[in-house]
Amino acid sequence: MERLSAANTQFSLNLFKKISGGNTSKNVFYSPISISSALAMVSLGAKGNTAVQMFKDQIHSSFNKLMSELKKPGVQYVLSLANRLYGENTLMTQKTYYKAELEEVDFKKKSEAARVNINKWVEKNTQEKIKNLLPQGSVHDATKLVLVNAIYFKGNWEKKFPKEATRDGQFKLNKTQTKPVKMMHQESKFPLAFIPEMDSQVLELPYVGKNLSMLIILPNEIQDETTGLQKASEIFCLCLL
Repeated sequence: MERLSAANTQFSLNLFKKISGGNTSKNVFYSPISISSALAMVSLGAKGNTAVQMFKDQIHSSFNKLMSELKKPGVQYVLSLANRLYGENTLMTQKTYYKAELEEVDFKKKSEAARVNINKWVEKNTQEKIKNLLPQGSVHDATKLVLVNAIYFKGNWEKKFPKEATRDGQFKLNKTQTKPVKMMHQESKFPLAFIPEMDSQVLELPYVGKNLSMLIILPNEIQDETTGLQKASEIFCLCLL
């Protein structure tokens, strides 16, 4: 799974650039593993040159192993990664990977009912956090296939931040701008590393059980006109090559 991990990290950084669209003033929140697993499902139906472009060695078996590892018994977090295809019964599917299922629906005559059904499935698999994913008009009588990927995560940090220690602080947006925000505080020991090539610090915040962690990358200085993260991410991409 090492190759999958490296490839997914590279993909997540490239995707970040596309999603942000160069706008560094807004927050971006997304799940690379969720999106890449959905695209990997699409690649199962690709043939010829398209398949050559989308397939990598053992990518599907690697995803299957990863999903099993994330959902192994005894973990102390909730992580739901669900995939489902909605389409005609003539479509071929691979249920072996990604825990995916194909549901046959009548897009031609009952597109609105199909849309409502899909939204209910997403809501159920995200603990009711994501509602009305597909707005009215997004599914119609010409729709042949809908690939839905839903992810939900809930975990507790191994070392919680005391609520009473939260206080106001100034968060740097760029070289000249700051924004007042609520900042959490605690004194404890955490894994901390310094990456000279990125001129950044990396802090690890493990979740209970230490199976998963949150990584925070903090540039030591803002060396460009944005947040400083753009240069750090570019160097990080080069380190992966």
